[in-house]
Amino acid sequence: MLIENSIQYLLGQLAAGADALQIFDTWAGVLPPREFERWSIEPARRHIVAGVRAKAPDAKIIGFPRGAGALLPSYVEGTGVNAVSIDWAAEPSLISERVQKRAAIQGNLDPLVLVAGGAALDRAVDDVLSDYAKGQLIFNLGHGILPETPIAHVEQMLKRVRAYKSCDSRQSNRPTALDDVGRTFLQQLKPDRATCRQVRNAMLR
Repeated sequence: MLIENSIQYLLGQLAAGADALQIFDTWAGVLPPREFERWSIEPARRHIVAGVRAKAPDAKIIGFPRGAGALLPSYVEGTGVNAVSIDWAAEPSLISERVQKRAAIQGNLDPLVLVAGGAALDRAVDDVLSDYAKGQLIFNLGHGILPETPIAHVEQMLKRVRAYKSCDSRQSNRPTALDDVGRTFLQQLKPDRATCRQVRNAMLR
């Protein structure tokens, strides 16, 4: 019943106009490998992903097995999702070498850094972009936004990401930061030149 209801709910999101779907598996990271295969990969692969694509073959599906760490490559390979969300504790070299070459990734800014703001937020945003923006990336938090997050800090984050994307797209030898899984996210706003220069310099440090 849970799987069937999940399929119908996701199909309802597509019918309502969603560009992409996400399957959350919040407790995946507490499972040992054998149980991860049984309770995280198998339900997603054999039932949810297959059930959605039986009705909507072109559906873009993002998986989020939170805390999966070294098991993420097997999750991507086993489920056939288009993208995978990662939390802020993910190891960049593992993700870029063994995950991002197979699927887009979404994440992975620490929500607490977004609460803090200031120079720490700028550094954290730059780290995410430096680690992952050469591949397929949907910039996002590594988990949900916290209620106490100041709106000004969200605006600061978006300005910096948009500045990087604009600067990045002007260089023919570097790919843009986002693929079409995230095509409705960060497509507007031409950043001011000072912000663009600041972000470029930070990336080169």
